[in-house]
Amino acid sequence: MKNDIHDLGLVLDSKARLILIESWDEPRVLQTLTGLALRRGLALQVWSVTEGLQRLGLVGDSQTDAATLEPEAALRLIKADSQPTLYVLCDLHPFLEDNPRLVRLLKEVAMREPPGGPTLVLVSHACKLPPEVQRYAARFSLALPSEDELLAIVRDEASAWSARNRNARVRTDNRTLQQVVKNLRGLSHAEARALARNVICDDGAITQEDIPELNKTKFQLLDLEGVLSFEYDTARFAEVGGLGNLKRWLAERQGIFLEGKGTDLPKGVLLVGVQGGGKSLAAKAVAGLWGLPLLRLDFACLYNKFFGETERNLRDALKLAEQMAPCVLWIDEIEKGLASGDHDGGVSQRVLGTLLTWMAERKAPVFMVATANVIARLPPELVRKGRFDELFFVDLPDAAVRAEIFRIHLARRELEPNDFDLALLAQASAGFSGAEIEQVVVSALYAAQAQQQAVDQASLLHAIQGTAPLSVIMAEDLAALRAWADGRTVSAG
Repeated sequence: MKNDIHDLGLVLDSKARLILIESWDEPRVLQTLTGLALRRGLALQVWSVTEGLQRLGLVGDSQTDAATLEPEAALRLIKADSQPTLYVLCDLHPFLEDNPRLVRLLKEVAMREPPGGPTLVLVSHACKLPPEVQRYAARFSLALPSEDELLAIVRDEASAWSARNRNARVRTDNRTLQQVVKNLRGLSHAEARALARNVICDDGAITQEDIPELNKTKFQLLDLEGVLSFEYDTARFAEVGGLGNLKRWLAERQGIFLEGKGTDLPKGVLLVGVQGGGKSLAAKAVAGLWGLPLLRLDFACLYNKFFGETERNLRDALKLAEQMAPCVLWIDEIEKGLASGDHDGGVSQRVLGTLLTWMAERKAPVFMVATANVIARLPPELVRKGRFDELFFVDLPDAAVRAEIFRIHLARRELEPNDFDLALLAQASAGFSGAEIEQVVVSALYAAQAQQQAVDQASLLHAIQGTAPLSVIMAEDLAALRAWADGRTVSAG
């Protein structure tokens, strides 16, 4: 808080008459302003529609003026004040809509020349000023807690829980504790404290099972719904068959990314390959392996018919992803959102420019995983070296990987993999993608249930014979994709 008081004092020294503070943590804003007023010997009054103007100062020195409940009466009193008083107006902005008298009063206070006279501070979770006043306002943001402060908050909540439970110790380990601290970044002090309390209070422990719920609650607090969605069930990386090169590549960079320091943080990967090859599952698994929240950017929700709104939606989504950092940002089938065309009024080109600028300039640890099926539709600016750390080609699985995929999906459906000849199933399913193998298992399961029989080797082979894989249906497209990937990408297998 000391730094906030110092920085806010610098804003006062600039002789700004109108200061705008957007924050969900109103009590902390008021504490900061009270500290500044006490340090500088200034009178401080706070207005709200329920209390009117209330003078704040030393303990026991408070006074409410019911005559100033109406905002116009409060602003007229403030305008008439010749003393250097700090006036804090909480949630004034709804009254400014369609009220030219209030807007004019606010502008007259903001235009007042020094020396002397009051300073107005508008406080709310979000505040859009009228155009007449915007250029007179100085904006200020409270500093978010550092990792050391977040760690202190978690430990403080752990101590409070212990005191309530006969000095029982909160169970955790250092790795999980550090993950919780990193995942609390981007929240205010009050929000971080509430989430830390929720993690601890249910069972007196901080475990890996708490991480997904913590991330989901943080997402809801930041109100990211819209073009971003929170993927709650990230796959365990062990559930992805094959992709050995990609797994090794990610393992080498995991520690560097999670530390979140330095100028060469991993930026992301582009996964190109055949549909159903496991690209989307791999994107989910990155978040699961690294213990990070997974956000999905949906281009279908991004586009808006009004000029400029689509680009604004993208900027807002990317800004909110940075608030969730460290996190994984997944853009599925990116070519559908960025494919250039001559009939969209240049929207796709502006969206591409916005995304490329963010990719080049972002500082927050947001690891981007983009997937693409039709590489020819991707703009060349996106796939050139340097945009992503690496371009991986996800080909159809070989026999060994197909056997592993059969094992995964059989076990997931409570079937014993050792009861099946996985090598024979892998041989019979040559040219199948991972998604097609899963559907083979599902089809065999449905057929067995209809016949009131158990799933056996024969039912699986029958399902394989009844499936026409994409590698046959789209053989020419797959050959062209492989030809493009040769020499341009790294094999993910």
